[in-house]
Amino acid sequence: MIAADHPVAPSPLSDGPGNGEGKPPESRRQVFRRRFITATIIVLLIGIPAGYLLISAGQSRRSGKDKEAAAAAVGLRDGWPSKMQRRIFEIPIPGNAVGVQYYETNNWKASRMYVKFRTTSGGLDRFLTGIGTGRAALEPGAVNINARDINVTGWYFSPNENWASTTHRNEKPRPTQTITVNMTDPAGPVVYVVSAATP
Repeated sequence: MIAADHPVAPSPLSDGPGNGEGKPPESRRQVFRRRFITATIIVLLIGIPAGYLLISAGQSRRSGKDKEAAAAAVGLRDGWPSKMQRRIFEIPIPGNAVGVQYYETNNWKASRMYVKFRTTSGGLDRFLTGIGTGRAALEPGAVNINARDINVTGWYFSPNENWASTTHRNEKPRPTQTITVNMTDPAGPVVYVVSAATP
């Protein structure tokens, strides 16, 4: 029998097929480390966006509460309403107005803007013309602002003053303006306006 007829078994120490090409089995420590790293990456990928969403939601909730609290605060504030508010509620406050105060309320039934200011005789005419009415529409001796609106604003209409009022109505969705003017000092009339817009 010749040597070629006898298969030679590979030695366990020789480099057989595949030896050295695969990874050696992982120790427990390596397995634990690999799983820990994988878990950490997953937590970071999920946890960071989730944390951001929670923070954003908290800030949004606080912002909503702040706005709600501001809307719930009863009483006029000193200063001019914004140009947008004046445009929406169609309250053309004359440029020479002083002592301007305003307050806005909103609910599902109606939005209201309350404004008070002092102006001149000419300023009153410009204001009424800007609304779409005129001095001739003012009814002497009348206060047409209702008890609900008086309660909201804290306005007081003394019977000892010279009052005149008018209501300027527009087709919805444009607002209706209820106007009362203190004419006790004709050169410096004080104007009270409630502009109500309903959907």
